[in-house]
Amino acid sequence: MPQPSIQNSSLYNEDLAPVPKSKRTWGTWNYAALWISMSLCIPTYMLASSLIGGGMNWWQAILTIFLGNTIVLIPMILNGHAGAKYGIPFPVFARASFGTRGANIPAMLRAIVACGWFGIQAWIGGFALYQMMVLWIPSLSTLPQIFPDSFGLKTGPAIFFFLFWLLNIWVAYLGVESIRKLLVFKAIFLPIAALALLFWAIWASNGLGPILSEPSKFSNSGEFWKFFFPALTGMVGFWATLSLNIPDFTRYAKNQKAQINGQAIGLAPSMTMFAFVGVVVTSATLIIYHETIWDPVVLAGRFSNKLLVSIAMIAVAVSTLATNIAANIVSPANDFANLAPKKISFKTGGMITGIIGLLIFPWKLVADPTGYIFTWLVGYSSLLGPVGGIMIIDYYVIRKQKLNVSELYNSYGNYRYANGFNNKAIMALLLGILPNVPGFLVTIHAINPDSVPGWVANLYHYAWFVGFFVSAISYSLLMKKVTIPEFKNEELILSGEVQ
Repeated sequence: MPQPSIQNSSLYNEDLAPVPKSKRTWGTWNYAALWISMSLCIPTYMLASSLIGGGMNWWQAILTIFLGNTIVLIPMILNGHAGAKYGIPFPVFARASFGTRGANIPAMLRAIVACGWFGIQAWIGGFALYQMMVLWIPSLSTLPQIFPDSFGLKTGPAIFFFLFWLLNIWVAYLGVESIRKLLVFKAIFLPIAALALLFWAIWASNGLGPILSEPSKFSNSGEFWKFFFPALTGMVGFWATLSLNIPDFTRYAKNQKAQINGQAIGLAPSMTMFAFVGVVVTSATLIIYHETIWDPVVLAGRFSNKLLVSIAMIAVAVSTLATNIAANIVSPANDFANLAPKKISFKTGGMITGIIGLLIFPWKLVADPTGYIFTWLVGYSSLLGPVGGIMIIDYYVIRKQKLNVSELYNSYGNYRYANGFNNKAIMALLLGILPNVPGFLVTIHAINPDSVPGWVANLYHYAWFVGFFVSAISYSLLMKKVTIPEFKNEELILSGEVQ
């Protein structure tokens, strides 16, 4: 438990405080359920479509998804260790490497991405509810227009978007325990719904469909590898955010075994299996409807049975709600709270996340899905990879897994560095981002491709990996001559460490 003196610190509030041993109740099944729940979402279902659309056949796409999630599992487990050992959330853990004030840099990089995802997921869930209700109340589709044309938002979908947005905020307001129960419910309910959809597809199309026999569109291995590596980076980028802030969840672990085994069981297998369901069901749509329908919300709208459509849309909404709360509210709420712990609580941080998620106009982002992998996923992985490299090197190489938790809440303690900022971590972060900047500018057509050497632009295809290793190596070298305080075991235990 934190010592009384740090409770008055400007860096402390109850939401950011170390979780006491008595409240660390999450076991292996809870972490498996967490990942099963978060993986079973619309973006996962549609993930293979972007790979097959790029030229891969079905098994190449599924293998790429499996490899990407197996790779990202490594930093996920490594960063999760500190949460389970000390009971601290991500922004507090980041103070050890970036400084008590500098930790806001990685926290905000993570939070802004989550706000974008929150808005997108809230729109998907709200639109699913709208499609269900419009079957029963057709007049919802002809409601008077209340938003300007420039908003690109019709009244009916807007109503259910705002209602679903409020439901997300309400669940977050109830706290982490309600989120845990929601994830367990979804982990039981959604696999059943996914299997039902899979069996329907096989039955309705008299087989697995043409996509499973469709060959790769690459004419040679060179073309394949050129597409494969940026695609793999995109798959890693899909959960790159969670690989940083996983301590927000592992801080509730009963022990290390629970978080390690639970994540290993839940992440890669569930991502791969649900992506496979997406491939099979989509292949069936080509036979049944004579067109390829990748969006399950659109597909469910094709069913003639109102009750069946309603069940499908409720499944989509529940799926989206659980994923959105766990992946896109818990962590940014903590990140915003870290900006001013005495003024911003977890609940206030969750509200800030929700408001920013509204202001990004998520319906417009969803309406233009171009560049999903090569701009969105790869782009932010180039920012988050370096952060992960720095934090892992700091925890395992520099500090040998030893933190003084009380000092993490001390504005003038061992993690203050220079006025609260570890300039070496910030320098290593910039060095990790720098190699990917030219390739990013080429990808978004901000500069002419001929203005930079081809090999420099191509580094962006490996953005997460390049950023991770450049920052990790740079940070290790920069910190080589820095004296790290030695903490006695008594100090560690007093500070809140629980083995």
